[in-house]
This record gives sequence, structure tokens and C-alpha cells, in this order.
Amino acid sequence: MFASKEGQRVPQVTFPIRQHDAWVNVTTEQLFKDKTVIVFSLPGAFTPTCSASHLPRYNQLFATFQQHGVDAILCVSVNDTFVMNAWKESQQADNIDFIPDGNGEFTQAMGMLVNKDKLGFGQRSWRYSMLVKNGVIEKMFIEADQPGDPFAVSDADTMLSYIAPEHQTQEPITLFTKPDCPFCIKAKQTLSKHKLEYEEVVVGKNVTAITLNAVSGRSSVPQIFIGGQHVGGSDELDALLNHT
Repeated sequence: MFASKEGQRVPQVTFPIRQHDAWVNVTTEQLFKDKTVIVFSLPGAFTPTCSASHLPRYNQLFATFQQHGVDAILCVSVNDTFVMNAWKESQQADNIDFIPDGNGEFTQAMGMLVNKDKLGFGQRSWRYSMLVKNGVIEKMFIEADQPGDPFAVSDADTMLSYIAPEHQTQEPITLFTKPDCPFCIKAKQTLSKHKLEYEEVVVGKNVTAITLNAVSGRSSVPQIFIGGQHVGGSDELDALLNHT
């Protein structure tokens, strides 16, 4: 079993981080002092669950977390800074601070370092999340100690339910767009008017037109998905929101 460290201070570690072609040492004191911070830690950059679910949802909900007093969200992984920087860029996760725990010092001090030699990963982090206030761990969500890569409690929605139990979490919205598309702009304005958060996927940049056609059956933009269900374009979105 992995022991919770609720009530304890976060480990004191210095992270060498590559920023703008220069090395910068970032300490845990800088990251946590006088701040309310969410940390989520995962087995590795570019891995399936981490890239498809764990990271994107925290990035998507950042503004909501801010409304409830969170100053920053940190993604910690036992990867080097170059890998973490490349992952952040590929995921366009600008709301998340990526912390490379390359030597595993922070993860080991948290009691979350695990052996994944069978996968060729070496030492990696177990999956967990925590809420830290002024350097003190208030709450931890640790995945069950079982085979594989469980992902049930360290997700962004579980953390949000703890921080703001009264908050009504909306279904995830994905918007496929193209630059300078007036109907895409209209759809985004409609979503913003209804105070709905959304993930924008730019065709030609994030995905190809072939992918758009494969997932929606259409080649025009915008194409909108709510809760995994295809809604359609901007007119269908207007009709849906005005009806509800």
C-alpha cells in the first residue's frame, strides 16, 4: 500500500528545468510557498492514459480550479526536462506547469517511486494527485495498489469534486475548427456566452481533415462533440443550447 502524506510538508527538492535554452533551478519552495497548488503525478510523458485523459482534463479545467482558489497545477513525472517540454508543446497544455523529476528525488520522497523494469521504464512514479496549501499536503488521491496502471481517483474531476463539491461539472466539449472560419468563431462565441469550457482541435494543425471525417462523418467545420456525442456544426449547437 502507498501511504498518504496528508498533513505533511512536500519534499524539499530542486528541479533542473530547461527554459528558453537556459538551465534554471526551480525549488519546491518556489512552487508551493503561499500558494494553493494541485499536483498530479503519472508514470510517463507521451504514454496513452497520461496523454489522452489525465493531462488534458486538468488543462481543460484550469480556469474552473482558479475560480475556486487554485493558483497553479503541476504535472510531475520521472522524465527529463527535454521530454517534459516536448510533451507540453505537443499537448498544448499551456495551463499546466510541467515538473521534470528526472532523478526521481521528489517521487521517492513522496513514497511513490515504483519499479517498471518489465516495461523498460525503470523507476517511475505511481499515479496520484494532491492538493497542497502553502507547502502542506491537505489531500491526496492515490490510485489503488494493483497490477497495471489504474486510473480511477487521481483525475481532475475527482479533485474538483473535493475542492468544490457544489460545482456542477459540465460534459467535456470538443470543437474541431479551422483558422479564420467564421462559423467556428460563431460556435466559440456561443459556447463562451453560455460559459461552457471547451477543447479546440485545429484541423491541419492538431489533426488532419481525414481524421475529422473519420470521427464525424463530415469534412466541414466546426464539428462539435459534447460528452463524446457528435452534435454537428454551429447551427446545431445553437439549436441545442437554445432548446436546453
